[in-house]
Amino acid sequence: MIKIGCCGFPMSMRKYFESFEVVEVQKTFYKPVSLETAKKWRKMAPENFEFCVKAFQVITHPPSSPTYKKAKLDFKNCGFFKPTEEVFKAWELTKNVANALKAKIILFQTPKSFKECEENVKNMREFFNSINSYTFVWEPRGWSEKAIKNLCAELNLVHCVDPFVAKPLHGRINYFRLHGSHKRMYKHKYSKDELIWLKEFCKAYEKDTYVLFNNTYMKDDARTFKLLTCQAHNGQ
Repeated sequence: MIKIGCCGFPMSMRKYFESFEVVEVQKTFYKPVSLETAKKWRKMAPENFEFCVKAFQVITHPPSSPTYKKAKLDFKNCGFFKPTEEVFKAWELTKNVANALKAKIILFQTPKSFKECEENVKNMREFFNSINSYTFVWEPRGWSEKAIKNLCAELNLVHCVDPFVAKPLHGRINYFRLHGSHKRMYKHKYSKDELIWLKEFCKAYEKDTYVLFNNTYMKDDARTFKLLTCQAHNGQ
């Protein structure tokens, strides 16, 4: 099964729910929405619609991150999965929103500054060994394949990748985030040939696969990709 959607809502929620069956909620990364808002979204969505949640940045990113300023956050001892009160309070906020949305998948995106080192591995072990009940997805940057594969296997994490950049190394599902291209970055619009390649890439894995577009043209690209996969499923 391939589930196709976007990272965030590129159109009204009503239209989005009519077009797709999954979304990755981005607002929860900057600052978690209220439980009332989350429950409202869940009620608005079809019963079979799936929300995935991006974890609050206080868990994964240090206070020096520019995204803190954007969200007007004032935290000190947090980020990088540190075993601090701030980090675990941020987890509780993330978890409560995920519960309100009936989300099963939570994404943890770490910045380039989250280096492959003993301290960060130790913090990840302590953090993930103290929480459960969800499918946890990790999108690392700059780590070796060996370290990613070993840590994901040990902590039962799904390795998140952009399939045009790398292959997933571990996970009972695939979770793909498409960020554009190296040349045009988020402004890249995927060609039909690229999306056909992506369809074949997904088919090579006998597991549920989430394909979430995170580029400027994510609405159009997700629609085109969904049409291609539907045609393939119908034998066209």
